[in-house]
Amino acid sequence: MLLMLDSLIVPMLVTTDLPPDTDLAEFGTLLTGAARALPYDCFLAGAVFWLDRPAPVRQRPAAELRFAALLGRLAVAGRGHTARTVVADVRHAVSAAVASSYGGGTATPAVLAIRERDIRERTPETALRISTLDAAPNLTTTARALL
Repeated sequence: MLLMLDSLIVPMLVTTDLPPDTDLAEFGTLLTGAARALPYDCFLAGAVFWLDRPAPVRQRPAAELRFAALLGRLAVAGRGHTARTVVADVRHAVSAAVASSYGGGTATPAVLAIRERDIRERTPETALRISTLDAAPNLTTTARALL
């Protein structure tokens, strides 16, 4: 296995409100696509889930938004990256992708670096696993070994 010793791995939380009929798999694909659009090689792996419980349609106003989250890790190849700049880049990319896909009715997503322990402790067992599909093979191999 080729190890990329100059990789940075940032544990992350992304949360936003979404239309109630949003498919979590599509939301996960949107997030991995936004990360893939960054100007450097990266690999996002994690899990997406609803932060709130679904209410029966008859008990919820049609326009009520639901809160979704991603807990995961972003592996970035190359030297010179810091967690702060990577999080800022992801925040910008995710915000643009959410606004483009779901319109202006949603709040700006929160994108934060978190502790590794928070991912292990707070990811629900029912969460949907996601990862970047077309990341650089050597980064994917290294990141999966570390993740």
